[in-house]
Amino acid sequence: MISADELRGRVEKAIPGASAEVTTDGYAYHFRVVSELFDGKRAVTRQQLVYSGLNDLISDGSLHALTIETYTPGEAGETP
Repeated sequence: MISADELRGRVEKAIPGASAEVTTDGYAYHFRVVSELFDGKRAVTRQQLVYSGLNDLISDGSLHALTIETYTPGEAGETP
């Protein structure tokens, strides 16, 4: 099983300056990612940015059943 910390690190590396939280119940993963880079981007584009750090794990079947929430700092109630 892939650790939540490893997945968080991958997403934060793929999206510089992002803050990611990853939780799991042992089967499904939930990603909450906050980044200024999401500003002005559609939901699908935001998710593609998150997937960019995970594609190899998805392709080889190591990672499946994931939910992604993406926010700008303003949407998340954070100050940049």
